[in-house]
Amino acid sequence: MGLNLLLLVAMVATNILSLYHLSSTIQSAKSPVSQPVPDHLIRQLQTIRATINHLTRLHPTAAATASKTKHSIPSDLVLYSQFSPIASSCHSNPELLYRFMNYTPFSTCPSDSELAEALILRGCHPLPRRRCFAKTPQKPSSSLPQNPFDSSIPEANVIWGKYSCKGFGCLNRLNPNLGFDPSREITKFMTYKTELDLPIPQLLQIAKASNSVLRLGLDIGGGTASFGARMKLYNVTIVTTTMNLGAPYNEVAALRGLVPLHVPLQQRLPVFDGVMDLVRCGHAVNRWIPVKSMEFLLYDVDRVLRVGGYLWFDHFFSKGVDLDKVYSPLINKLGYRKVKWATADKTDSGGVKNREVYLTALLQKPVPT
Repeated sequence: MGLNLLLLVAMVATNILSLYHLSSTIQSAKSPVSQPVPDHLIRQLQTIRATINHLTRLHPTAAATASKTKHSIPSDLVLYSQFSPIASSCHSNPELLYRFMNYTPFSTCPSDSELAEALILRGCHPLPRRRCFAKTPQKPSSSLPQNPFDSSIPEANVIWGKYSCKGFGCLNRLNPNLGFDPSREITKFMTYKTELDLPIPQLLQIAKASNSVLRLGLDIGGGTASFGARMKLYNVTIVTTTMNLGAPYNEVAALRGLVPLHVPLQQRLPVFDGVMDLVRCGHAVNRWIPVKSMEFLLYDVDRVLRVGGYLWFDHFFSKGVDLDKVYSPLINKLGYRKVKWATADKTDSGGVKNREVYLTALLQKPVPT
C-alpha cells in the first residue's frame, strides 16, 4: 500500500512538472525570445523519473505481484542484506562513524585502529577514506627476517600503544597459543597425533595423488599466519584473513613475510572467482557464527575455489547435536567429495559443559558434469 502511494505521488509530481515544462515551451514558442528550462527543474524531473524507474524495476506492477513477490524473494536474502560489506552499513552506526571521522585533516591519523575494527565488524567496510597520514613506529628496525619462524621478529616495528601487552613476551605469558611464539608455531601442522590432525605433508600427498597442484590458498581467520608460514616453505602462497582483536596479528603476519588481509568473516572474500587451490577454515570459523552468515561464507568459499580445489575445516567445533542437524547438512549442500571426515569430542571444560565436538574435514570441489 505504501509503495503504491509513493508511486502515485511520484507520477502526479512528474505529470505536474511535465505540464509546467510543456506550457513553458509553448509560451516560449510564441515569444521571439527563447527561455531556457531552469537547471533545477531539469534535475528535479530527472530525480523523480529515476526514482520511478528504480521502483518499477524492483516492483514492475506492485499491486499485481504483491502476493507473488512474497513467495519469490527468499526472506533470508532480505533479512541478511544488513550484513553486506558495502559502506552503506556505516549509516547504522553514526556514533562510531563520527568518532572515526573526527580528526585533523592533512595531519597524523589518531590511534583508533580498534575503532576502525569496530566499524568493520559491524559491516561498515570498506571504511570511508580519510585525509590523514597513518602512524608509524618511532624507530622501526630496517632488518626483517627472511625465515617466517625466526625468533627475532622486531618488536620495534609494532605500535604497541593500543594493546594491553607491550611486547611478544607479555603475549606469550598471557596465552602461549596466540601464535606469537615462533618456537611453538614451527611445530604446528606437521605431526599426526589424533584423527583430527591433517599434517601438511599428508595434505600435499593427497593433492598429488589426485593430480591436483597446490599453489595458491586462503587461510580464513589464520591469526599470525602460521599455516601460511609453513606452506611458504613448500613454495605454496597462502594469504591470511585476520583481525587485530587485542593483539597485533596483522603486523606480525606481515613481519614474517606473509600477506595479511584485514577483513572480517562476513565480508566477501577479496579474491576473484575460481582462483584458489585451497581454502582453510581455522579456529575463527566455528559455531559462534550465525548459521545464515555461515551459509553465505561457504558459498563464497565455493566461488573462489577452482574446480578440483580443496576446502579444509580444521578443528571446527559445535555442539554434537548441531553438527548432525545443522552443520553437516549445510556443508553437504556444497556437493563436495569427502576426502577426510573425522569427529571427536572436545575435551576442554567448555567443550564438556556444552557437549561440543570437533570436526576435521577435507573436501574437494567436483568437476561439473
